[in-house]
Amino acid sequence: MTNRKLEQLTVGAGCFWCIDAIYNEVKGVEKIISGYSGGTVPGTPTYREVCSGLTGHAEVVQVTYDPEVISYEDLLVIFMTSHDPTTLNRQGADAGTQYRSVIFYHNDLQKEIAEVVVKEMAPYYESPIVTEISPLGTFFEAEAVHQNYYANNQTQGYCSFVITPKLAKLRKLHADKLKTHVA
Repeated sequence: MTNRKLEQLTVGAGCFWCIDAIYNEVKGVEKIISGYSGGTVPGTPTYREVCSGLTGHAEVVQVTYDPEVISYEDLLVIFMTSHDPTTLNRQGADAGTQYRSVIFYHNDLQKEIAEVVVKEMAPYYESPIVTEISPLGTFFEAEAVHQNYYANNQTQGYCSFVITPKLAKLRKLHADKLKTHVA
């Protein structure tokens, strides 16, 4: 048995339910945890507190992946094409700093790659990219109800009208990077 060295990516693309569902379909992704990061208030934030916009936290996912199967760069390209990185503190109807587009890097190499990917993606958008690139501080795991939300609530309105179309776009743009069977 080989010892695989797994790595982590932490990003926010608006509501964490969307980006969780997207990365759940990507080859090489081993684990996804919805949570909060980037805030300035002490203590462990709750969903209600983060949604108030007063904690400074963003809704994020922390993705554990196998870099021998999928690269950090490819995961970022999927991230950049799965939401609108040109809208400041907003994704669709979700508005506030908790819904900002953000890449929280874990080390200097991730920071460098993130900067390159954002720069390379810029010509594909009519408006400037506003995705924040910041060092990862403390990551707080979200409440259990938010974990794997889409898989557990596909018939819920938000899932049907917001997440399902994003998954269709993912399948069209990145079919070669997706699992053949999604659990």
